[in-house]
Amino acid sequence: MSVTAADVKALRDRTGAAMMDCKAALTEADGDTERAIELLRVKGQASAAKREGRGTDEGVVASYIHANDKVGAMVEVQCETDFVARNEDFKVFAYQVALHVAATAPKFVSTEEIPEEEREAEKRVFLEKAREDGKPDEIVEKIVEGQLAKWAKEVALLDQSHVNAEKHDSKTIEELRQELAAKTGENVRIARFSYFRVGEG
Repeated sequence: MSVTAADVKALRDRTGAAMMDCKAALTEADGDTERAIELLRVKGQASAAKREGRGTDEGVVASYIHANDKVGAMVEVQCETDFVARNEDFKVFAYQVALHVAATAPKFVSTEEIPEEEREAEKRVFLEKAREDGKPDEIVEKIVEGQLAKWAKEVALLDQSHVNAEKHDSKTIEELRQELAAKTGENVRIARFSYFRVGEG
């Protein structure tokens, strides 16, 4: 199937990928736009993985204050160059992360940041609950492992689906971060965040 310039432009508008990459993806996908998007995402994630080790000395601090003036968040998102830090897509991403933090109050940036003692405390709670529910010993460990993994994703920012699921196609913050890294060609990193609620110290 022949790929037209209009097809390539439409794919570029949807993904932000380079024209040549869009054309190659559409050709490989036999003109199937959704499949081409998948191919571009895989390629973008692979490229992003290569960038992970590169330094991030530039970036922005973004904030979001809810309309009731009682909940807010600040987030530091880093990149490699001032040029990307001033990019509108980069600034929008940082703002969207701040909005998400204000809405969901995660505790950590990633699951790797969760302290071992906190994991162990949660594990004890899940173990006690499983035993109280009369679950057989041979399946208790599996139940607890599943609950612990679910809990870790709930408290880690990168593993959460963006609160505005419709706008962001139910993508996780990590998927959105990888897309931005692929689009900008730089390592993009959420360094830290703070969540504020009036009355909570």
